Amino acid sequence: MPTHDVVVVGAGLAGLSAARDLMLAGLDVVVLEARARAGGRVEQTTTSDGRLIQLGGEVIADFHTYYRELVAELGLTIVPSFTDIPGESTWLMRDGVYLGEEMPWMSDADRALYEQLDQAFAALSATVDPDDPWSHPDATALDRVSVGEWLRSEGASPAVLRAMDLRAFGLAEDSIERRSLLADLRKEAAAGANGFYDYDVWENSKVFEGSATVALRMADELGHRIRYSTPVASIDIAQQSSSVRTVVGETFVAHNVVCALPAGPLRDVTVTGVSAARLNSLHRQQHAPTVKYVPVYEASFWQEQNQNGTAYFETTMLGGTWVQNDGAISALVPVDKLGAYFAIPEQRRQAVLREEMVAAYGPAAARTQAEFIRNWAIDPWTQGYITSWRPGELTAIGPLHGSHEPPFWVVGSDQWVCGYMEGAVRTGRQAAQALITR
Repeated sequence: MPTHDVVVVGAGLAGLSAARDLMLAGLDVVVLEARARAGGRVEQTTTSDGRLIQLGGEVIADFHTYYRELVAELGLTIVPSFTDIPGESTWLMRDGVYLGEEMPWMSDADRALYEQLDQAFAALSATVDPDDPWSHPDATALDRVSVGEWLRSEGASPAVLRAMDLRAFGLAEDSIERRSLLADLRKEAAAGANGFYDYDVWENSKVFEGSATVALRMADELGHRIRYSTPVASIDIAQQSSSVRTVVGETFVAHNVVCALPAGPLRDVTVTGVSAARLNSLHRQQHAPTVKYVPVYEASFWQEQNQNGTAYFETTMLGGTWVQNDGAISALVPVDKLGAYFAIPEQRRQAVLREEMVAAYGPAAARTQAEFIRNWAIDPWTQGYITSWRPGELTAIGPLHGSHEPPFWVVGSDQWVCGYMEGAVRTGRQAAQALITR
């Protein structure tokens, strides 16, 4: 029976980040990955003409410091993302197509009200400690209120509520009616309390060589230490010797276990030796699932139409688009539209999504060179895409969120303030450092 210093469960960005640091510190590490590949929610493929296409996580922010440091260590390059592309955003509304950055379908009065509420949200988020939102004197009340309820209490007009839902669709987030106000405040506090979600703040950079390349570089370094196609059935934690059992009955024994599974798949694993409170906290977490669609064209034709490739869709399956790289656009089907999406016969779905692109970008959008669909909604090893907090859940899960019970260490984007690739790398590297110095 093999014995190791650490067993890492999951070879996504979090598990790989932790395992790499532990290996570099001289510890004996084995990584167990259910898939036949590394990367988790980052994945990439290549077009016939050699263009790299990201099927999962893609963009980063200036304040994503742990991720940026890792990218530099791996010898990769960070470059500007789609936010620097000239042209106007596209709004595919129920009554037509609009171009403009400042929600051109709204009245001047509604835009002024939106800015006023944006400033109020920024001021309120500045009162929340992103690392300890539970310490806020009104934490329980703020958590029980949805973003939609708060907006209405502040006098939001129907047009402002419509704008906020449009932006949620574009991010594949839950509706503003099902998102905790405290969770959204915490998220924006982590970004500097600037106000409502802003692409220029959150998504202004990317890895030139591809975000999935970050995971693949770490996997190459770890080499034989990763066991692929090895899903885990149970984890038993004990102070002297913990064990991880795979679905085929193989057992790995180690002094420490680093669990890097997303919240959904973790619920399918039997975990013993960990406090009921910690398990309850983990098992209450949830994701907003999505489907990612990437149409690829010969060139970025939309720029000739003064469109920058960023779009918001109101009544379609797609929620929004952004430019991934030359000639390639990324798009997401948000959680609120997945029911309608899955109702479409599978062989028709790609054509329906393409037709929606035509509605936003014109006839040239029908002339794709390639199309990719990655269905994260039904992926058994992810069971979702982005972290999602319903009203009341943040305080119900409480300060145990993101904590550890050594020798059981929990890492992953789910365990940070607001997810993202930064959350995966940050929690993975922090846990590794704590384990090394323990």
